[in-house]
Amino acid sequence: MAEVSATMVKELREKTGAGMMDCKKALAETGGDFAKAEEWLRKKGISRAEGKASRVAAEGVIGTYIHGGRIGVIVEVNCETDFVARNTDFQDLVKDVAMQIAAANPKYVRREEVPTEQLEKEKEIQRALLKQQNKPEAMWDKILVGKVEKYYEGVCLVDQLWVKDDKKKVGEMITERSAKIGEKVSVRRFVRYEVGEGIEKKKEDLAAEVAKTLGQA
Repeated sequence: MAEVSATMVKELREKTGAGMMDCKKALAETGGDFAKAEEWLRKKGISRAEGKASRVAAEGVIGTYIHGGRIGVIVEVNCETDFVARNTDFQDLVKDVAMQIAAANPKYVRREEVPTEQLEKEKEIQRALLKQQNKPEAMWDKILVGKVEKYYEGVCLVDQLWVKDDKKKVGEMITERSAKIGEKVSVRRFVRYEVGEGIEKKKEDLAAEVAKTLGQA
């Protein structure tokens, strides 16, 4: 298999909307040929349809999920047509997204929404930790790349591992479902409520409870 760089993967991902691991595999399988890699992804039903990224997804539904009366989620998921919004596959996707939010408690939909000051604060914390661990300063920037990716996986919905299948990310799951549905699908916004949130008191980890429940489903 051909050697695949992170830049190549990023470029193919931006073009196709497919997940990073899928893009890496596609490039490796096709010897680094972008055209063949994109075709490989489309044959697998992973890549979005041609031109789908430029379409407007203004329809959709507001989905909800309540777990045990303790955690509640409201999420807006968009598609292109009202017909698809009523489709069972789309409705199931919305439910899965709402359940993911309940279980994994993301703060943002995608990494572009993370405030610059918040990201810089996280980098500052990681630099302090690297200094405490006596890591060579010359290696900090390289290590920080991985730390930032890990941060995104924790706070960004589409970068999180899917609670129903931790071998893929939520964004990859949505891309696959979008290809199956045949329309552009996008999570626009969400809000998550948890009983007692913000109140100083000892309470069980409800998010972990939800994740465990979904994992057994």
